[in-house]
Formats: sequence, C-alpha cells, structure tokens
Amino acid sequence: MIDPNKDYYGWTQETVEKLRQGKFNEINIDHLIEEIEDMGKSERRELKNRLTVLLIHLLKWQYQPERRGRNWRWRLTIKDQRLNVGEVINDNPSFKPQLSLIGKIAYQSAVINAARETGLDEDIFPATFEQTGWTWEQMLNSEFLPE
Repeated sequence: MIDPNKDYYGWTQETVEKLRQGKFNEINIDHLIEEIEDMGKSERRELKNRLTVLLIHLLKWQYQPERRGRNWRWRLTIKDQRLNVGEVINDNPSFKPQLSLIGKIAYQSAVINAARETGLDEDIFPATFEQTGWTWEQMLNSEFLPE
C-alpha cells in the first residue's frame, strides 16, 4: 500500500483502482475520509478567495472614484472574479445558501487588503458587508458597480 504522505499521486491512483475493483478492505479509509474532507475545504477556500478579490476591487472602485478611469483593470478583475465565483457556485450548488456566511468572512479580508492596496485607512470602509448597502445579488450582477 502506497503511503499518501510519501507519494500522494500514487496513493490516489492506487485508491481509485481499488475502489473500481471493489477491494474496499484494502483501502486506507482514514486517509480517504481525510482527503474527501480536505477537498470540500479546498472548494470553500476557493470561493472565499474569489469573493475576497471581487470585494477588494468593488471597494477600491467605490472608495477611489478618481482612479476608475485609469484602472480599467479593476473593471476586468471584477468581471473575471464574478465569472470565477459563478463557476465555483455552479460546480458546488450547496454553496449557494452559504454565500452570505462565506462572503462575510471574505469581506473582512477584503477590507484589510483594500486598505493595504489603496493606502486608505481601514476605518474608511464599512465594518461589515451589510453596511455597504450592497446585496449579494448585486455584487454578483455583471452590471453592478458601486458609486
């Protein structure tokens, strides 16, 4: 049996083959459970990261209006992140009811990063997503840009 800590890819291939052959008693169930849990966590982190980047750019858009014209990249990043968030949610529909919870965590990170990237004080940004006045539907809407 291949040790997943020494050859992860080899372990995945060996485990898949044993599953296909129905050799369930030869599978390291503890490692398999751990990997499946980690896969779910990884997808959740991906959604949080995409939401964070989207929120950073929406905050920069709203709080640095004088830079909008020069920063067409912001608009493209917003568009790209919306597509990425949509893809993660389409691939994992069970995230849809969790969007606001995951988004609240992402918003806290977005504020810190937006402050760092803009040089603006953290306190200038709303303390919570709800205080932005945006909705999650707006944020994911391709037409929405905050004023």
